[in-house]
Amino acid sequence: MKYISSLILFSLIGMKTYCQKVYSVDYENQSDVKVFVVQYENQADLKVFNESYANQATLNDGKWFFVDYANQSNKKIFFVRHENQADLKIFFVKYENQAGWVNNSKKQLMY
Repeated sequence: MKYISSLILFSLIGMKTYCQKVYSVDYENQSDVKVFVVQYENQADLKVFNESYANQATLNDGKWFFVDYANQSNKKIFFVRHENQADLKIFFVKYENQAGWVNNSKKQLMY
């Protein structure tokens, strides 16, 4: 029984998580990714849908859930004022099925 418990624990620790729980930090040097929100959908690298519940944001597919504390997040983001300062350009969509990557070369930023 002890062996099985240990095996399960190590399996869970070794799993990669691709959950898109994000936290918006106050300072650029605290962030993992610098983000700029574009005005038009065709300018974005990623179209983002803001989920209502954490369990709905499970993949790197543009469905984000904003958490209340930095230690709950998988990525810390900082919203920059100018497009040329950003690592990633996003556009917020109204419907869940519109979310997704436009520029797949930037996908590794959110892993």
